[in-house]
Amino acid sequence: MAATPRFRKDAVEEQDTPVTDDRTTDDQNTAEDQNTTDDRTTDDQNTTDDRTTDDQNTTEDRTTTDDRRTVAEHGGKHPVDETLPPLRMFTSGLQHVAAMYAGVVAPPMIVGPAVGLNAKETAFLMGASLFTAGIATLLQTLGFWRVGARLPFVNGVSFAGVTPMIAIGKDRGHDGIAVIFGAIIVASLLGFVLAPYFCKLVRFFPPVVTGTVITLIGVSLLPVAFNWSQGGNASAGDYGSTTNITMAAVTLVIVLALRKLLRGFLQQIAILLGLVIGTLIAIPVGITDFGAIGDADLVGFPTPFHFGAPQFEIAAIVSMCIVMLVCMTESTADMLALGKIVDRPADERTIEGGLRADTLGSALSPLFNGFMCSAFAQNIGLVAMTKVRSRFVVAVGGGILVVLGLVPVAASVIALVPLPVLGGAGIVLFGSVASSGIQTLATAALEKGENALIVAAAVGVGLIPIAAPDFYHAFPKDLLVVLDSGISTGCVVAILLNLAFNHLGRPAEKDAGPEEPTVSERPQDPMTLPLVH
Repeated sequence: MAATPRFRKDAVEEQDTPVTDDRTTDDQNTAEDQNTTDDRTTDDQNTTDDRTTDDQNTTEDRTTTDDRRTVAEHGGKHPVDETLPPLRMFTSGLQHVAAMYAGVVAPPMIVGPAVGLNAKETAFLMGASLFTAGIATLLQTLGFWRVGARLPFVNGVSFAGVTPMIAIGKDRGHDGIAVIFGAIIVASLLGFVLAPYFCKLVRFFPPVVTGTVITLIGVSLLPVAFNWSQGGNASAGDYGSTTNITMAAVTLVIVLALRKLLRGFLQQIAILLGLVIGTLIAIPVGITDFGAIGDADLVGFPTPFHFGAPQFEIAAIVSMCIVMLVCMTESTADMLALGKIVDRPADERTIEGGLRADTLGSALSPLFNGFMCSAFAQNIGLVAMTKVRSRFVVAVGGGILVVLGLVPVAASVIALVPLPVLGGAGIVLFGSVASSGIQTLATAALEKGENALIVAAAVGVGLIPIAAPDFYHAFPKDLLVVLDSGISTGCVVAILLNLAFNHLGRPAEKDAGPEEPTVSERPQDPMTLPLVH
């Protein structure tokens, strides 16, 4: 606005310069002020545009900044890409194998007898599952082209497929296995094609969703550890005996004590040491079975299509396609969790590569008589606990799995670990995953909007299969593939409620006035918090 000359009357009369000159100067200043205001308006518009562009690239910028900081702290190489000394690489990789071994062999151990295979054929399936899990893990950790997350990501046989595979092949023998393998191949190839599109859902996984899913992953895995602690076989006479539970408790205490007392590398392999000590204690107790070593062959390659050429049935293919979607959902959540733990947030390209490795590994698996492969969440807990973030360590573990699949007698040595001992260690491993989820939820601004309601509903629905296993018994069997997985149902509920409360209608709300961004939208969102200390 125009400025009024602030001069005394007598001073003005004494001035030689006319007042009009002052007004002219003031008018010039006013014009300059208006130009400055226009410039400032233009700058504000540009700033808004820049801010919009920055908001769109927040995740990429944050990832780049975090990567640069982490790389600088580790001498120019990200911990994920570091190679460790050979002995440390081997022992750390072996620890991953020990943590996942029971989970890999359990599905073929269940499916084999259900479809009518004898003990030797079931053992062949178990060896093939170890071999294909190793291949899938190598695809994830080392990768090629756009295949592989290139994170310390372990793959193995998915539990999500056990129920539908039994329904497909029950009492059909080799034909049943052939139909299962045909359905897995088709579903996996479709998943490979869908991976570039499925990965774009990552923007619908803010901390309120990922924290909920990670917590459910840990909580859903804990019953597996409890089952192992009781003996693993509910029909066995000693299931839930005081001996089994005591051994699990002893192993748990040993692992905790080693983590507290040891330092450096020994502390990082506390789980492996705890499993070794627990197994040695279990020998005089009488729960260690050496029979597997005597019955195992020295060398045994998984002959391609050992049970016959794959067969293709529409109903079986549809069922396994549902399983594949479930596996892709869980793998996406697991990659997001692992990305936070290793200080390299998983972006769309990382998730796309990880899903491609999942689906390609699953497509190759039936060739060598293996089942559908997916992420193993228990190994995420191991990475969080040991803080060994190198993907090459997990790649060594993948190599060990391949060797175990080729040398059954070597696999039987790992099988010496009694399930109660493994269960005691599993309580710590799976609890670490749940703890990571809780820490992620701490960054989700639960006090804002309806975020707390989202978590409450998603966790509640996700716990139904755990708290009431027969809750969905009247539903169609095909739906049970999703409903019986608390991780999947909880993830779906969290995504849908997040869309309803935090995405739908937001532009209109923003037009009404400025709104304080939520924690998940701010650039300083702690995406790389060390989730387990």
